[in-house]
Amino acid sequence: MTAGKTVAFSKNSSNLFFHILTKCNLRCRHCYINPQQQGEKNLPLTAIKAWLDEFVSTSATTNVIFLGGEPTLHPDLAATIKYAKNRGFASITVDTNGYLFHDILSKVSPQEVDFFSFSLDGATRKTNDWIRGQGSYDICKEGIQKAIDKGFAASLIYTVSTMNIHELELMPPLIKKLGVDRFFIQVIGLRGKVALAGRTADSKDTLQVSRSKWLDVIPAVARKIAELGVTVSYPKVFLEPDERFECAGQVAQNYFIFPNGRVYRCPLCEDHPIHSLMFKDDKLVPNKNLNESDLFNLNIAEGCVMNKLIQPQNLSYTIGGVPEYKIACCLLKEEVSG
Repeated sequence: MTAGKTVAFSKNSSNLFFHILTKCNLRCRHCYINPQQQGEKNLPLTAIKAWLDEFVSTSATTNVIFLGGEPTLHPDLAATIKYAKNRGFASITVDTNGYLFHDILSKVSPQEVDFFSFSLDGATRKTNDWIRGQGSYDICKEGIQKAIDKGFAASLIYTVSTMNIHELELMPPLIKKLGVDRFFIQVIGLRGKVALAGRTADSKDTLQVSRSKWLDVIPAVARKIAELGVTVSYPKVFLEPDERFECAGQVAQNYFIFPNGRVYRCPLCEDHPIHSLMFKDDKLVPNKNLNESDLFNLNIAEGCVMNKLIQPQNLSYTIGGVPEYKIACCLLKEEVSG
């Protein structure tokens, strides 16, 4: 038996999605990183510490997720983790492709890292490696095994697109074999490589899954995986007619930090210089208007303003021009547990 719930935005906790670099050893077809907008350097350890300190007043209720690029490529990741732990942050997660550079598993302990979260985008080697790069399927699975063998908790991320949704139903036995504790289904967004491809004159975005396909596949697979005792989380995406739209930028504390100092409150905005905050001289300050915060206050019939502006392919209308449904904030999640 499984139990599902919509995870409301919390006003009592916050999340720092801290990109300490944008460099990566893989070239995933759906990568959302945009170095021209987000920076290309490894953020120095001194800056990482100073930027973490800007959130230390709420560290007891703040979760830190270290990302890249590939964060284990950063030579100071271990020192970064230890600093965040010592500063009292509520939880620490490292998102990784599984290559685990710089022998990171031997430099930190399970007491310092709550989760290593691995990315796999296919139930088979063929599909995953076509999306993420040759050899990445086996290396990711080996990385998960190494982490679990050393006592770390491991979770798995699967970014759903038209390239791999057909294999999501094959994931339950693989997840059981891998022994991960959590499974995150992510929806592909029009950011980074996907956005650039979609902006060419003769191309159409074909990576986003249709509403009918999403609703047919995602909830059912999530329940099957939850029956294994694994907690499953996936974006709400589409609101029911009686559900009210809420923007996380107004009611929650989520920060998406990049090496060039930009700090966004909405991940859909990351391809554009409309960040609401930024680091100047290692201090967090508001960015000038007009920025994403001004857009959060808009109330439209389609729900999410940024979805309407950036990826309207998610929407459909009646003959009279009325939206047939609302798009939820991309940070609103459904959670299913066994």
